[in-house]
Amino acid sequence: MEKKLNLNKYIFRGYDIRGRVPDELDEDTAYTIGLGFGSYIKKIGKTTCVVGHDNRISSPMLYNALITGITETGIDVLALGLCTTPMYYYACIKLNVFSGVMVTASHNPKDDNGFKFAFDEKGNCKGQEIQDFLDFILEDNFTKGEGMIEEVDITNDYLELFRNSFSFGNHRLKVVIDPGNGTTSIIAKKIYERLPIDLICINDISDGTFPNHHPDPCVEDNLKQLKEKVIETKADIGLAFDGDGDRLGIVSNEGEFIPTDKYMIIIIRDIINKVSKKVFLYDVKCSKSLSDEIEKLGGKGICYRTGNSYTKAKVKEEDLPFGGELSGHVYFRDRFLGFDSGLYAGVRLLEILSNTDKTVMELLSGINEYYATEEIKIPTEDNKKFEIIAKVKDYVIDKNYDYLDIDGVKVLFNDGWALVRASNTGPNITVRFEASTKERLNELTCEFTNLVDNIKKNFN
Repeated sequence: MEKKLNLNKYIFRGYDIRGRVPDELDEDTAYTIGLGFGSYIKKIGKTTCVVGHDNRISSPMLYNALITGITETGIDVLALGLCTTPMYYYACIKLNVFSGVMVTASHNPKDDNGFKFAFDEKGNCKGQEIQDFLDFILEDNFTKGEGMIEEVDITNDYLELFRNSFSFGNHRLKVVIDPGNGTTSIIAKKIYERLPIDLICINDISDGTFPNHHPDPCVEDNLKQLKEKVIETKADIGLAFDGDGDRLGIVSNEGEFIPTDKYMIIIIRDIINKVSKKVFLYDVKCSKSLSDEIEKLGGKGICYRTGNSYTKAKVKEEDLPFGGELSGHVYFRDRFLGFDSGLYAGVRLLEILSNTDKTVMELLSGINEYYATEEIKIPTEDNKKFEIIAKVKDYVIDKNYDYLDIDGVKVLFNDGWALVRASNTGPNITVRFEASTKERLNELTCEFTNLVDNIKKNFN
């Protein structure tokens, strides 16, 4: 392996480092990032870090190269090997070592990979921290040493985290889970078969090529097999998990997709009278039905920017009992440790269902309903997407629209909203719309998708 300083700067994104293997991210890049990471944490007084990897085909190669780079700086590595991202988070807590790297591209396509990393107790690096880390690497001022590697198996400790943590009722559920051949395949069945449920598993063989469907459970098209299995088996619920295990997708007993913001309503209804602080966080993509419900329940909502590195840190900073974002990341701090785990989030829902005869849809009765689009991705070049957002903001200001700019531009109307933001995980502009009527939804969608398209044309 060789040090490589002509790195593609666009793989250093808003929440992590992520790119295509091998043209954007290869063994030499991983080794160099390891040199940079080890040198950086050594500079701030750390001696040890935790490293794990997901089940993508390229992950072992990147993992080994990364560790080689880290140990050559004199930093010791606690090597987890194959694990989910939540298992990595728990290992950092259990081992009391908060400097670490998880090799994963989460829900991205199979040819992508990357690194989620933390220098210290503040949690995953994000935003300017990641750009500053790139600058640090390019300074080429790496330390030298001979770090040691200790292999650590966190599996049994993680299983114990789920043991006796729940109070299931008398309603025995039939549950279908779909790990999507992602990394949760190594542990999901072990956790769920211990629960007082009738368990059915699909796509639960670990396979980093993701042969059955793309491992993003919050995109409804990826849940077709789960829907079919739930209906076929007359199951009470279907749960799906993403490639690295930190996100949850849900299908009702009728095969209907349940977005995360509606899942959050069920959770908040359940816990609001059990927690002292009745404040909950959600991201800019969530439906107004969620903020309406929090208000109806006598709570307070905090609308925040998208990105699990941001939302998780904010939930901790504000000492909130619960928060989440539409993409499937949710954070429990009432009875859990605050990191995002799709498997844990799924069990919390099963616990609620086991203590009632109501279905998921019945648990959502009485909420304010709006018409909304899914998140729409408009492909664009990484080096142009933030300029496009700036032009959208100019348009909104010129129109004298009310707006939020905590994450892209969210345009607020009396009868709906439009969100236009730059993706932090890929070369896309992402848009989403919501309105009180279908007609208004169509108007907002046309206005702002046409606006983005026209801005893009002017750049070409």
